Amino acid sequence: MSGAVPSGFLALPSVDATLAREIQQDLERVEEVLRETVAASDPMLAESANHLLSAGGKRFRATLVLLAAHFGDPTAEELVPAAAVVELTHVATLYHDDVMDEADMRRGEYSANHRWGNSIAILTGDFVFARASEMLADLGVEAVRLQAQTFGRLVQGQVLESSGPRGDTDPLTHYLQVIADKTASLIASSARFGAMFGRAGSGVVESVTRACEALGMAFQLSDDILDVAGNPEESGKAPGTDLREGVLTLPMFYAQRSTSPEDKRLLELLGRPLDADEAEDALRLLRAHPAMELARADLRAWADKARAEFATLPDVAPRWAFEALCDFVVERTT
Repeated sequence: MSGAVPSGFLALPSVDATLAREIQQDLERVEEVLRETVAASDPMLAESANHLLSAGGKRFRATLVLLAAHFGDPTAEELVPAAAVVELTHVATLYHDDVMDEADMRRGEYSANHRWGNSIAILTGDFVFARASEMLADLGVEAVRLQAQTFGRLVQGQVLESSGPRGDTDPLTHYLQVIADKTASLIASSARFGAMFGRAGSGVVESVTRACEALGMAFQLSDDILDVAGNPEESGKAPGTDLREGVLTLPMFYAQRSTSPEDKRLLELLGRPLDADEAEDALRLLRAHPAMELARADLRAWADKARAEFATLPDVAPRWAFEALCDFVVERTT
């Protein structure tokens, strides 16, 4: 599960042009801070720490910080550092994730663990998180507490994913908890940082946090559906990555509930590594299965939950932008 998000978010037609321009300008400042923050005197550490930042990324979490701040004062001096902190935290987890997943590629480049080995990759992730924590210390106790709580959830999500469901735990419930901790937690905290440092009202801070927790769930479910149903010419990604690796995601959990003899072949293919021919067969069968519509219904439900929370916020440009995201996350899978 990648947690990836759509590119060009600020270019969505429903996003106010002035708002988009202001956020883009602040993102350029965030980018400068990111480069400066991971600088290191040791050449290898400097190269490895800059590796994933140089590979690109959409800076989605940083964008959420800056967008949520527009419910208050978007010029507050803490916002650019806060946006850099959440982005560095995300990047730090990617170094660790790639080691855990034994991944060779990340953002179109060889992963750090592939280039320098697991030890360097893990230590680089630690270094990036340490630099984020150092910056965080200047943002106050409440920010440090929120970051600690979020990082605890990120770690818990990775442990849950690695260990799998235990005892009589429902595998689908377990899967959703992994998504909540590994993906939705940092997306929610990003929006909370923005509203908090933008000095928005306490009700706005709480609403935008709840909304973005649901939005984070929707984004990950959307990605998992696209991994089955996506068009590689539009996404730039080959479909079926999770299927080939034996990773179970939402459509597959629903397919596994089938008792129909017609699904015997599909059920034999789910949950184990597949060769190219098997993966192609599994994709064909899963795309035509009712499980896909059940998965899309869950996606719509999470997007609706986020939209309902956003509807409680002031009827201004940042709310419209968040609502546009809710629409987009659903529409991209249809």
